Amino acid sequence: MGAQIREYRQRIRSVSATKKITRAMELMAASRVVKAQQAVRESTPYARAITRAVSAVATFSNEDHVLTTEKETVKRAAVLIITSDRGLAGAYSSAVIKESERLLQRLRDEGKEPVPYLVGRKAVGYYTFRDRPFAAEWTGDSEKPSFETAREIGRRLVDDFLKDSDTEGGVDEVHVVYTRFVSMVTQEPEVIRLLPLEIVEQEMAEAADAELFPLYEFEPSVEEVLDALLPKYVNSRLFNCMLQAAASELAARQRAMKSATDNAEELVKKYTRLANQARQAEITQEISEIVGGASALAESK
Repeated sequence: MGAQIREYRQRIRSVSATKKITRAMELMAASRVVKAQQAVRESTPYARAITRAVSAVATFSNEDHVLTTEKETVKRAAVLIITSDRGLAGAYSSAVIKESERLLQRLRDEGKEPVPYLVGRKAVGYYTFRDRPFAAEWTGDSEKPSFETAREIGRRLVDDFLKDSDTEGGVDEVHVVYTRFVSMVTQEPEVIRLLPLEIVEQEMAEAADAELFPLYEFEPSVEEVLDALLPKYVNSRLFNCMLQAAASELAARQRAMKSATDNAEELVKKYTRLANQARQAEITQEISEIVGGASALAESK
């Protein structure tokens, strides 16, 4: 009986220590997600505005720019997968990876060769463990992405897009799989096609239909305007996707750690009750032994 009580007390101490860790991680995620939400709110209007501007320039000019022109034959498609560097965030990373797997299968069904580009250690670990090839990786700042990282990723994707897919190992399309931050409760995995700039998200298309595009005058030329705008478009869209993913990761981690803390509290209550019951049984047994011994002594006299 004493060994059982010691076991329950050891479990209570272990669960209580785990509860302190999960509670601390919950509070850290809660404090960081506020800044992440603010960063998303600040970057989204610019990303939408530059997408609308580039779409207008591409639509109302007669310039066939390489980044806005659909290629006749699409053989290789780049897929940028944005996950987290750390775990303990529930199904956040696995949901993105599952969505990317569906996209990769759809591209294969269309006769295209998908080329993964990975952001976050979770995606890198997923591909490394399965010995699957990928083109490039970026890790280390999933919770607080920097614009320099987004610019580096954008430069690599644009460079590969400009290469010939047959002779130079380039790509003909660029897709991005990330988690869109809707609210603290809802984060949705989403797929967008970044390049070529012919298809944008549905909300962008609806906004474009609802409003008239302004008329533009191009100086010195349409080509030079597009050359200047398109890198900014790619970088800003990628940075916004990374910020949305970071906010989603922190929100998912806060929920997961809150759930873990609540479960730890329930376990502490359960083991405390079991320890009390075992202690009560031990006391009852001791009393019974004392009473039995006293009765035996009385009978012997």
